[in-house]
Amino acid sequence: MQAPFMGSVSVDDFYHGTKAALAGGTTMIMDFVIPLKGESLLEAYDKWRNWADSKVCCDYSLHVVVPNFNPKVRQEMEILTKEKGVNSFKMMMAYKNFLMIRDDEMIQIFDACRELGALGMVHAENEDAIELLANKLLAMGVTGPEGNDQSRPEEVEAEATNRAIVLADTVNCPVYIVHVMSKMAADVIAEKRKQGILCFGEPIAAGLGTDGSHQYNKCWRHAAGHVMRPPLRLDPTTSGYLLDMLASGNLQTTGSDNCTFNADQKAIGKDDFTKIPAGVNGVEDRMSIIWEKGVMTGKLDP
Repeated sequence: MQAPFMGSVSVDDFYHGTKAALAGGTTMIMDFVIPLKGESLLEAYDKWRNWADSKVCCDYSLHVVVPNFNPKVRQEMEILTKEKGVNSFKMMMAYKNFLMIRDDEMIQIFDACRELGALGMVHAENEDAIELLANKLLAMGVTGPEGNDQSRPEEVEAEATNRAIVLADTVNCPVYIVHVMSKMAADVIAEKRKQGILCFGEPIAAGLGTDGSHQYNKCWRHAAGHVMRPPLRLDPTTSGYLLDMLASGNLQTTGSDNCTFNADQKAIGKDDFTKIPAGVNGVEDRMSIIWEKGVMTGKLDP
């Protein structure tokens, strides 16, 4: 909610966002604290609390994004866990030069999470591969929202998912993969769980309710409105597959990753798809999508 991100600020503040959550049947949200460059974890956490406490309409809690690791960050993670009630920390394998974490730091964060009894969470994409593909597409003149899909194939999500789980398991830390958007990434999680590795996968409302064909819509505003990362997949059977994985227990939870931007904000990237603020709605829609796509089809129990 009201997150500063990719040169803009998401339009749902803590009042409108939690009001939407309640309207959709969700009575508690968990938001992400995103430290700005040079900002400490504790400073960012306090800022989010100040934004939220006077506006929220429902219960809430906070995860904290960890964009780097050093002894001070380790100390702040301990304070957040023991004094502030934070028990999950998120690592971004995407968003280079902003929030992206490298493997050597990620495994140290997992190790710290294990020592603190906290859960490690990961946005899993191979940003180096994505950057290469994106630059090639831009050089060929592909600048629209379809480039978001073409530069982020399933393979880069699946590879990063596998790598994150391997690193977490190396230090015996449970890991939660956020916004699982593809069949291949879901398959990685299912296979690792069969091996006895403690990992969890979370598909989201958007991925269960629609597909990536909207990124190719001839209306730029419509297409940009569906840009998120990892992207909605072009394969229209993906949502059904993810629901099947939920029904079988191979994926465990659902979320929304609600991060909304209006058309004018999305237009920051009108000439370069890599600059389109990434995010879609979902906090109000999640329960109805699960009911319609899951319960009403007989895939999930009420």
